[in-house]
Amino acid sequence: MTDLFSPIQVGSLALPNRIIMAPMTRNRAPETIPNALMATYYVQRASAGLLITEGTQISEQGIGYPATPGIHSVEQADGWRRITTAVHAEGGHIFAQLWHCGRISHPNFHAGERPVAPSAIKPAGQAVTYQGMQDFVTPRALESSELPGIVEQYRHAAATAMQAGFDGVELHAANGYLLDQFLRDGSNQRSDDYGGGVEHRARLVLEVVAAVCEEIGADKVGIRLSPLQPFNDMHDSNPQCLFCYVVEQLNHFGLAYLHITEMGKDTVDAAGPTFDLALLRERWQGVYITNGGYDLDKANAAIASGAANGIAFGTLILANPDLAERFRVSAPLNTPDANTFYGGTEQGYTDYPSLTTAQG
Repeated sequence: MTDLFSPIQVGSLALPNRIIMAPMTRNRAPETIPNALMATYYVQRASAGLLITEGTQISEQGIGYPATPGIHSVEQADGWRRITTAVHAEGGHIFAQLWHCGRISHPNFHAGERPVAPSAIKPAGQAVTYQGMQDFVTPRALESSELPGIVEQYRHAAATAMQAGFDGVELHAANGYLLDQFLRDGSNQRSDDYGGGVEHRARLVLEVVAAVCEEIGADKVGIRLSPLQPFNDMHDSNPQCLFCYVVEQLNHFGLAYLHITEMGKDTVDAAGPTFDLALLRERWQGVYITNGGYDLDKANAAIASGAANGIAFGTLILANPDLAERFRVSAPLNTPDANTFYGGTEQGYTDYPSLTTAQG
């Protein structure tokens, strides 16, 4: 029977298991440069079939949070190379998640300039800045002439990721960040070729996918979508139509995987009319990864039924660096400490005990 511990081919990678480390922002990269503490963190979790990094901004323009790493400069690539080399030495595999925050940012990160977005629509809520919590501002709508430059930022970041030794990249088109902002009509009210109907709102995402696939190969590219997620003030009038169209179009590229987060499924209609995510699974012709509240039993059931090919775990793998082994032997799990999720030092980051240290 196929389960979490069954090997799987994901793009160009032969993975030993179907346990995926979900991307999780941890805010431990001062000056945007990956560091030795981050290397320890990822190496500790290298027994998962695939590690997907925290959101990693593709440009200075893409920054939206303090102490998040980038993947567009020589210094950032050098920092990541130390991490990818260490992960590979442990037999692990690692993708970089490429991230542009769009309107979920603040002028404090951009020398006083407003963040950019598809439309000048201020999101509800506050930005996390080095000066504390600040109200979001009304973003500047990107000009049509600027959008090829956004595509090139993704292309350059993907090339830089490969130079840094990553096995591939995941395009972050979820959770209310720039690509997601273009997809959904609650944040995209443009009247040009990048707004209006679903085909136009999906245009930028598909152009980015095409450029990144051309740059590094489709078998090294995944994408993450969040069809039901209201986070960052996101909503759409017809998400079923939108995301079914996007998934059907993505099939043409031969991507390594599609990563659908189920976050938001419990807040009915918060992000627009709720629909059954199984409709996306039915349309997708490749490796399908899902995420959102799975434990061992639910994960194995989803894989055995074909509802998913792999499961991405967030807080469980954050608190249990050897999650694969704990699942394998049915060992107790550490409890995540939410107070240490964002920022700080090794506490709540690299000091969660493994089975070996707990027994020692």
